[in-house]
Amino acid sequence: MRRDPIFYQMFQRSPELLFDLIGDRPRNADEYRFDSVAVKEPKFEIDGVFLPPEAEPGVVYFCEVQMQKGEKLYERLFGESLLYFLP
Repeated sequence: MRRDPIFYQMFQRSPELLFDLIGDRPRNADEYRFDSVAVKEPKFEIDGVFLPPEAEPGVVYFCEVQMQKGEKLYERLFGESLLYFLP
């Protein structure tokens, strides 16, 4: 899967930008990290996941950047995010 390198690099360097975009900044926004993950069987690749610090619980944010129309964008995004949390 081809990634959108501009967004990936931007969020990799400054994951707290997500909170500026959505207008909701948790107190530990500077401690979040951004990563790309693959969920296997069936294999899905999530463009990015913003993870809270391991030391304290927090909200996990999923990022999907679309530069072209995606016919099943929402179905895929919900499927990927739900599979991410399976043990």
